[in-house]
Amino acid sequence: MPEFQKHLYLILYPNEALVASQLTPEAFGKHYSIGSPRHFTGKVIFGEVDINYRDEFLRIDENLEYTRSEDPNVPKRTKFVKSYRVLEHIDLSALQKLFLVTTDGAVLGLDPSSGPPQYSGPELIRLYQEICPLRLLVASHLNPSQFGNYITRETWSKGAPKIFFTQYDIDVEAVVKANEVRAFGTGPLPNVNPTNLPTAFKELRENPAMITKTVSLNPNLDVMSYKAIRRGFYFVDGKSILFYPMPSMDELHKNHHSWWRRL
Repeated sequence: MPEFQKHLYLILYPNEALVASQLTPEAFGKHYSIGSPRHFTGKVIFGEVDINYRDEFLRIDENLEYTRSEDPNVPKRTKFVKSYRVLEHIDLSALQKLFLVTTDGAVLGLDPSSGPPQYSGPELIRLYQEICPLRLLVASHLNPSQFGNYITRETWSKGAPKIFFTQYDIDVEAVVKANEVRAFGTGPLPNVNPTNLPTAFKELRENPAMITKTVSLNPNLDVMSYKAIRRGFYFVDGKSILFYPMPSMDELHKNHHSWWRRL
């Protein structure tokens, strides 16, 4: 009789949830993206949480107890532990690998870096995609470390105790200059009003006191390729930052070709 190892998975996109499962990360990603009739087809991002991690709010022990299949030869696919205020109750030190799932169920695992990347050069207006628990598309002249700190420590109305986000690899100034907004025209960002990015750029440039400007209330991950991710993904909790670097296109093509060709 096979013994199936139990896992704790923190789903970050398309919804926020902590799920116990006996599936491997690869099998879980495929099941959640295309194997379950309750989930629409689209990208999935999730992380594995240390199986020994505990928090009273999450009631992990009692849910792990029920993470077992009625058929001893078939693993339990999902046992939802919590679907509300999950990320804020997960210590960043408990996070292990991060997994990016394509729309057809291919899974890429990312390891955390020993530290966040260094930033230098001219001040830029960057485009951030908040993923969990907030989901706004935001323009800001802050670098990723500053942005995460602002969201988790310096703003109450726009913030959260913890934030998971990424930066799109877009030169905002060049894109705005090259994409003059015309009536009935399409903008540089899919699923976003074409006037929004130029407006955000103009307001941030003209008002030094403005720190962030919302570009869209809707997340754009499903209509943006993973190729559009700049550097990687960030978790920030107000005290520390956990960075998951995105492999280069050359590395993906060489070492993760089956995932890369699905982009």
